[in-house]
Amino acid sequence: MPIQCIFADNLIYMGRGKGKKQNSGSVGQNRKKTEEFLLQNKNKPGIFETASGLQYEIVKENNGPKPQTFNKVKVHQRAMLLGGKILDDTYKDATPLEFKLDETIEGYTEGLLMMSVGSRYRFFIPPVLGWGKKGSGGRIGPYALTIFDVALLEILE
Repeated sequence: MPIQCIFADNLIYMGRGKGKKQNSGSVGQNRKKTEEFLLQNKNKPGIFETASGLQYEIVKENNGPKPQTFNKVKVHQRAMLLGGKILDDTYKDATPLEFKLDETIEGYTEGLLMMSVGSRYRFFIPPVLGWGKKGSGGRIGPYALTIFDVALLEILE
């Protein structure tokens, strides 16, 4: 079964879905836009790239504890696609998310593991660390880049 994302209570979970759904955006168009963006973005001042290809920007750095892969965290996030389409915005809703790090996409987990409580980062998650060639339902197209503006508020467990 294909892995797809489920938006439940504003939280993005990975799960095994049944059947195929129509994805937004074309494979070739999304792939080209994503590749072009990542090539240009990594050369901008203040943008860092990990060995896996995750790009990130430190909006606010704080000293404090960092989560581990088994932890549950509380965050604020603004999730969007490359074109600016907002998928979720807990800053606007004033409702932080709580979830376990092993319940989300690889790029999001990798980014959160670098953060200290009180920090705010912006993640540019390439498809290989996100929803890949399948996308997720009709909300995230194939080979779509996702951007997360994340504030790590608390490590819960």
